[in-house]
Amino acid sequence: MVKKALSQELAGNCYPGRGIVVGRSEDGRYAVAAYFIMGRSANSRNRIFVEDGEGIRTQAFDPSRMEDPSLIIYAPVRVFGTNLIITNGDQTDTVVQGLLDGKTFGESLRSRTFEPDAPNYTPRISALLDIRNGAYEYKMNILKSADGDPSSCERFNFSYENPKAGEGHFLHTYLSDGDPLPSFEGEPQRVDITGGIDDFTSMVWENLNKDNKVSLFVRYIEIETGRYETRIVNLHQNGESNE
Repeated sequence: MVKKALSQELAGNCYPGRGIVVGRSEDGRYAVAAYFIMGRSANSRNRIFVEDGEGIRTQAFDPSRMEDPSLIIYAPVRVFGTNLIITNGDQTDTVVQGLLDGKTFGESLRSRTFEPDAPNYTPRISALLDIRNGAYEYKMNILKSADGDPSSCERFNFSYENPKAGEGHFLHTYLSDGDPLPSFEGEPQRVDITGGIDDFTSMVWENLNKDNKVSLFVRYIEIETGRYETRIVNLHQNGESNE
């Protein structure tokens, strides 16, 4: 698979939906993870990311305008031991419980399917970063309907051992905008990982569509020590607007 510029992949798609990027920094020192959300409806756009322990959760920016919290209020990022778990829904907690029960990442997600939001049937996308004893690997998973048929769930698991410096993989919910929204297809896209945490965060945020972007989470984890830095960008707290 040809490695592509993440900036171009983001800028060239007005509505990738929710997205996960996982990889390794250019200098090889850091495991890199990013998660972003976008929204077309007022309810989806009325959100921010807030810290929740070592992870984050979504929260209504204006509680008085919240219409339906299902599918949009959840904890997308959790830490479990040496694992960082990122998902686009409440399956984050499913993975954590599965790991507690001795299941693997993929086994934990066997109890879940795509989201029940007909006619889109939005895929559930998930990732797990495993950093221990100076070693690093990550896994990604997507659960999607079979070409929009809700009677069939397709399950795909991807594993990346000892990832190369300066690159990663990008998994998102939609191929593009549409009605219904077309689900992601194929393997996670191989993309470049450039710069330190601040430059990387700025690059991702600036290349997300200005009319649809809502929030962004980025974390750089030092592989040798486990120490990490986090950045959170919220449209509603950043002096911007897509209203």
